[in-house]
Amino acid sequence: MDHPRLKKNVSGNFPQQIALALSSSPTSMWVSWVTGNFSPSLIGSNVIPLDPASVGSEVWYGKESGKYTDKVRGNSSVYSQLYPFEGLSNYTSGIIHHVRIDGLEPGTKYFYKCGDSSMPAMSDELVLQTMPLPGSNSYPARIAVIGDLGLTSNSSSTIDHLTMNDPSLILMVGDLTYANQYLTTGGKGASCYSCAFPDAPIRETYQPRWDGWGRFMEPLTSRIPMMVIEGNHEIEPQVAGITFKSYLTRFAVPSEESGSNSNFYYSFEAGGIHFIMLGAYVDYNSTGAQYTWLQRDLNQVNRSNTPWLVAAWHPPWYNSYNSHYQEFECMRQEMEALLYQYGVDIVFNGHVHAYERINRVYNYTLDSCGPVYITVGDGGNIEQVDVDHADDPGKCPSPGDNKPEFGGVCHLNFTSGLAKGKFCWDSQPEWSAFRESSFGHGILEVVNSTYALWKWHRNQDNYKDDKLGDRIYIVRQPELCTNSSTSKGNDATGKGSSIANGAPALLAKWKWFISLPFILTTVM
Repeated sequence: MDHPRLKKNVSGNFPQQIALALSSSPTSMWVSWVTGNFSPSLIGSNVIPLDPASVGSEVWYGKESGKYTDKVRGNSSVYSQLYPFEGLSNYTSGIIHHVRIDGLEPGTKYFYKCGDSSMPAMSDELVLQTMPLPGSNSYPARIAVIGDLGLTSNSSSTIDHLTMNDPSLILMVGDLTYANQYLTTGGKGASCYSCAFPDAPIRETYQPRWDGWGRFMEPLTSRIPMMVIEGNHEIEPQVAGITFKSYLTRFAVPSEESGSNSNFYYSFEAGGIHFIMLGAYVDYNSTGAQYTWLQRDLNQVNRSNTPWLVAAWHPPWYNSYNSHYQEFECMRQEMEALLYQYGVDIVFNGHVHAYERINRVYNYTLDSCGPVYITVGDGGNIEQVDVDHADDPGKCPSPGDNKPEFGGVCHLNFTSGLAKGKFCWDSQPEWSAFRESSFGHGILEVVNSTYALWKWHRNQDNYKDDKLGDRIYIVRQPELCTNSSTSKGNDATGKGSSIANGAPALLAKWKWFISLPFILTTVM
């Protein structure tokens, strides 16, 4: 916590941990920050929380440096992480501020400051860039995708590489800080906490790691919007069955703006991309509120304005690694048909600490109308990379393994294909296109309504050599999928093929799929 990238470098009530997030439209933006110090204590100690009203929440902004033509106020709060057991440290946060700026111009640079001008305690001047208007040829330049980041030297390498890629938007697909169980495990993590600590009354969480993580990310998040979704390491149980308190309090997301009214799932748009962020650790059943919201949100997508439909949640449905194999099969069985029906193009996940790209698939069958699934749970966390595959000799988990931390168990044996009658494949599954056990991050560059370039960068590669672990073009061909539902203004399918390393003219020549290192084609 004394590392220069983690320690607090402002005094008093000056803003720290400054972060941007998109709202529901390119004319709005969230600005968040923290002031004051957290209060640690042991069980039985009295902790008086800071008064959120004692420090104002202001953002000044304008189009010219030093000239702030507009000012807006927001809200603030504190939260506590409390335990009923001796020996665990309680925590009360500093003041967390959230301000939404409205009336911005799309695709425009703004200069801003945040803080409380009455003290005075305002930040230095910072810069933000709004997203372009929705449109079939209007997209952010580069979208970075990270999962399972944590706070390690590998995390630093990931963020350093990502910064050099100069993204316009960051997608963080869960497991942000690994603050939970940090002290219990001595900072090393435990892939199976209940196995390693069978007598532990509760999973402790060392909340100061959240503050260190906020400062670690601030050089990026103070100028580039970061959109987050919760992972299992954000559950953080405490007294009275309270969970997710850190996640729910620290991050501003457009839940109300997108009609979900829950920070666990929401949607937003960035140019011609409609993003759906789903919660795997809240009710996902077809009779629940999240499913109802998802169906309504998908039905409202206008594929003329936002041709690309991208979904993200933490645990993958398609995963050929031993770790977390078929863990969220119940969620897949509840939601996959709906995403397929509305033509989701790409799905991003984390949770498995490795990289894997999946051929277009639906219900474990190669399908050119299914999404491309990409797992990027390789950000750099303390639990190390996953190296064993479920198809390696002796590595197939038993159906009793990999129980999810939320929801039921729906493990299945396959009824057709190469794995018919089995729980695991004997070789790399046909739907698994490329997999590698390395830390890294991904960059999505949407070119137009048809082509998007996906690149995965390994941490160990020299950035200046421009080496890539994986590179493909993902291609939309909605005309190939005419049986899906239609959205307002256009087809809802958004489907077709994925082809690597250029050459759109080759699409007509390939009739099924080719899977080689760095190459993926799925065309019907």
